[in-house]
Amino acid sequence: MEALTGFSLLIIFIAVIFLIIILYYVPLGLFITAYFSGVKVKIFRDLIGMRLRKVSPQIIVRNLIAATKAGLDLNISLLEAHYLAGGNVTNVVNALISANKANLDLQFEKAAAIDLAGRDVLEAVKMSVIPKVIETPLVSAVAKDGIQLKAIARITVRTNLERLVGGAGEQTILARVGEGIVSTIGSSISHKEVLENPDNISKVVLSKGLDAGTAFEILSIDIADVDVGTNIGAILQTDQAEADLKVARAKAEERRAAAVASEQEMNAEVAKMRAKVVEAEAEIPKAIAEAFREGNFGVMDYYNLRNIQADTEMRNTIAKPDEKKDKDQN
Repeated sequence: MEALTGFSLLIIFIAVIFLIIILYYVPLGLFITAYFSGVKVKIFRDLIGMRLRKVSPQIIVRNLIAATKAGLDLNISLLEAHYLAGGNVTNVVNALISANKANLDLQFEKAAAIDLAGRDVLEAVKMSVIPKVIETPLVSAVAKDGIQLKAIARITVRTNLERLVGGAGEQTILARVGEGIVSTIGSSISHKEVLENPDNISKVVLSKGLDAGTAFEILSIDIADVDVGTNIGAILQTDQAEADLKVARAKAEERRAAAVASEQEMNAEVAKMRAKVVEAEAEIPKAIAEAFREGNFGVMDYYNLRNIQADTEMRNTIAKPDEKKDKDQN
């Protein structure tokens, strides 16, 4: 009896394991749900085949039921192919249902391509129905009168499903709008024109077709805020004046140094000439003595020479009384 009981338990255990395997490969509950939902699913070809192909029957069948109930004509092969390609089947089906309810022309192939491209296709459909507002960072630009203006713009965009694959994203839109704001303010003669009519910026920027090549369509551009910044023109003029002043000072210093050097050279030349004069004057007594010895110079001639020297010194003293006074004080 004990042997029989052990054998019976083994048989029951094997039967339970076999039943679990059967239920895993043959999800009867899913088949019944699909049947009563009006979705035709075959057990062996579809459900067991998906298990063997490493495809989740729950994801495929439940999304097929949702699509069928929404009035979409999809088949298991398309959903399986997208699943095996690494796509998000649930997101694609929900996007197709939303597009169908919003009367948007979106086919499964297009939605699958958008999903495989890394875009959120459901979010793209929602943005096609409800446009999104994106805000630029603070954009600074300088008008022709040198006054800086700081502007913030709000851009209303909606998804362009036709250009979603390969189209540029929000950052490109923001960069292009920022560039348009800078060029528009920069071309304004006065900053007052921009402050009086900020909508001119929106009109000019919007007319440039900045959404070309992007995944979005720009509906409107609104200037949310414009503030007056720094007087850049005055700062540049001040900097230029300081630079010119430094250049002028450098040139003046150069001229002064050249004048000092020239004066020093002249003083050196004068000193040389004075040295030569002193040297020549030192030769005079020798010449007079030599003239006395040779008889070419007499005593009366010598007295006349001394009288002439004394008369010359007297005339110099009369002509320069201040120098004479300084000499006497010293």
